[in-house]
Amino acid sequence: FPLDITFKSTNPFGWPQIVLSVYGPDFFGHDVVRGYGAVHVPFTPGRHRRTIAMFVPESTSRLQQFISWFTGRRPEFTDPRVVAQGEGREVTRVRSQGFVTISFNIM
Repeated sequence: FPLDITFKSTNPFGWPQIVLSVYGPDFFGHDVVRGYGAVHVPFTPGRHRRTIAMFVPESTSRLQQFISWFTGRRPEFTDPRVVAQGEGREVTRVRSQGFVTISFNIM
């Protein structure tokens, strides 16, 4: 869907990102997270395509995995900013979950 946004900055550090949180039903019909991903918004005019690698957090033990599967409460991030930031992510166990492609038309 189209977004109409205007940005002005003197420093491109930390340029705006789009953070995706994809949800869908599981085997029992519970709405669970299917993937997280983030991409920087391009700042040059034109059409840009970006492919975002999606990932989901995983439980650290087999018991936690079984309990989360049985109860329908899978691990998920409480704050979406965790996806956009790099710090602290190296200690989070995640599993790759596919790709999403986004097209940007920058004017």
